[in-house]
Amino acid sequence: MDAAWIVDRVSHAYDFYLWTLTRADKRVERWFLMQDYWPTWALMFLYLFAVHFGKKFMANREPFSLRWPLIIYNAALVLLNFHIFWELFYCSYKRGYSYLCQHLDYSEDPYEMRIAKALWWYYFSKCIEFMDTIFFVLRKKNHLISFLHVYHHATMFPLWWIGVKWVAGGQSFVGAMINSFVHVVMYTYYGLCAVGESVQKYLWWKRYLTRMQLIQFFIGMVMGSHSLLTGCGAVPIWMEYGAMFYGMSMIVLFANFYYQEYVSRTNANKKKPAVNGASNGFAASHHHSNGKKTD
Repeated sequence: MDAAWIVDRVSHAYDFYLWTLTRADKRVERWFLMQDYWPTWALMFLYLFAVHFGKKFMANREPFSLRWPLIIYNAALVLLNFHIFWELFYCSYKRGYSYLCQHLDYSEDPYEMRIAKALWWYYFSKCIEFMDTIFFVLRKKNHLISFLHVYHHATMFPLWWIGVKWVAGGQSFVGAMINSFVHVVMYTYYGLCAVGESVQKYLWWKRYLTRMQLIQFFIGMVMGSHSLLTGCGAVPIWMEYGAMFYGMSMIVLFANFYYQEYVSRTNANKKKPAVNGASNGFAASHHHSNGKKTD
């Protein structure tokens, strides 16, 4: 393998990218961040840079509390995700969308444009959610910055640039709609966590968030399998295979997180003796006070 061959392969890949741009959704090409891929990738790498060097910067400093910024941040994301969910649900209902095979309508029908704009906001929300990790860094919660956490945050933003660039509507509405609903519940939970221990003791339902997240990925896999098996063709075939591969990676990582957090940890706590009449299981049930985010 010589340099000339590598240059030739790169050149062919770039030519293919330029060709794909001719197939992109013309309705979104002038929207913020949609003109080219590099701003999205630059923001993703800036996120990774900030996480890596932010931890070093905070190493010898006191952690920030950030109680009110966290409350406001989580409340804002609850509102944004509810807006996205409602727009996708209502407009897809009005348009009579199919949940299994919905081809994209590139027209400027008002409902179609609202769906496209909601999907753009969904894409941009993944940039806003980089702050999940930045808050961890500033609060020195480095043990919560897992591979799953960083992998998911770093990949969703550029992947949904692709989604909005080529399929700002049609079948892509389902995954974004379900995920936005899950995020309404999730950011409500973390917003309540940020209020303080007076509220945290009533938040017993964290494990069900992870179950919801796993269910949404399984739904995505079922829908993707249906599309491939029936030849629906609602989205480009390369996008279907890419989404299936990504969905599998998320199921594996989230399932491992669920096992480690709720099965293995619970079994270990059951084996420990009670202390002063209270089992060590309290530590596990109270673990949510750290505000651990996985999605």
